[in-house]
Amino acid sequence: MKALILVGGFGTRLRPLTLSKPKPLVEFGNKPIVLHQIEALAAAGVKHVVLAVSYRADQLQSEMKIQAERLGIQISISQEDEPMGTAGPLAVAREILAADSEPFFVLNSDITCNYPFKQMIDFHKAHGKEGSIVVTKVEEPSKYGVVVYESKSGTIQRFVEKPQVFVSNKINAGMYIFSPKMLDRIPLRPTSIEKEIFPGMAEDGNLFALELEGFWMDIGQPKDFLTGMCMYLTSLRQLSPDRLYSGAGAVGNVLVDPSAKIGSNCRIGPDVVIGPGVVVDDGVCVSRCTILDGSRIKSHSWLKSSIVGWRSSIGQWVRMENNSVLGEDVIIQDALYINGGTILPHKNIGASVPKPEIVM
Repeated sequence: MKALILVGGFGTRLRPLTLSKPKPLVEFGNKPIVLHQIEALAAAGVKHVVLAVSYRADQLQSEMKIQAERLGIQISISQEDEPMGTAGPLAVAREILAADSEPFFVLNSDITCNYPFKQMIDFHKAHGKEGSIVVTKVEEPSKYGVVVYESKSGTIQRFVEKPQVFVSNKINAGMYIFSPKMLDRIPLRPTSIEKEIFPGMAEDGNLFALELEGFWMDIGQPKDFLTGMCMYLTSLRQLSPDRLYSGAGAVGNVLVDPSAKIGSNCRIGPDVVIGPGVVVDDGVCVSRCTILDGSRIKSHSWLKSSIVGWRSSIGQWVRMENNSVLGEDVIIQDALYINGGTILPHKNIGASVPKPEIVM
């Protein structure tokens, strides 16, 4: 089987992290975002993964070569000369995807969940039509485009953009499985799969919905990245509790790389991910944060709802909160307050950031 992952463009929503790395290689739960999907695809029997890329393909290529060898699968880069939308990349990779009659997966790269790939294969083969999309339930459907479908068979009837009256609370979860025949619907130009391809498939009775069980989050921007991190850690607690950290000072669900060093009298958690080579000094409190590789948090600092970029340094007695994000190699001097600051890479911050702003 094959899969195409829509890696896309510049990752602007996840800046300043994506100023240093392409978004698929930013670590989520101590593993590159895209690797969570690739490992799950390989476990479901996928032998060839295509990454549809329009930006920084070289960096991705070298990392994916290592992962392909480790997993025993083929990973190809499909380079776009111009952004091709969400359907155009399928036309670009048509030769690979239509090489045999097997169905293939298509995924948005920004999503985290317990990927139901084996269930998707069974569901798709059972109805035998052109396409299946995974849907997930949301609390506020008026913010999204919703999917209206027949609950017993899963036959999709229509799509409604941001409904003002209730018609459905299920949205497109960004995971699809298609039969190669559907590629005939896609022209070789920038095309939206959601707006230009799916409505026609639904009209022909060729598109079906499978409801996702468990958590789901689009982690493409910092606030949602942290929400998704909390959901992912809760899922780890249920499925692989042995992977979570239970050392001194741990509270709730905490994931710590074995090479990280944590001082005494710290409070780590709930909902914290600490990457390789991170040093946390004595008396530090961290909750609802991701601390990326090689960073240091000095003594008695307090961090909540923040992402600390690679090789950054946070001084003593710092308070940082409210979806603050530090890029790579940022230095925060002692005794400062960072409230919702987005701080670009290689900055040395000597004054507090009392209200949300971008520090360039």
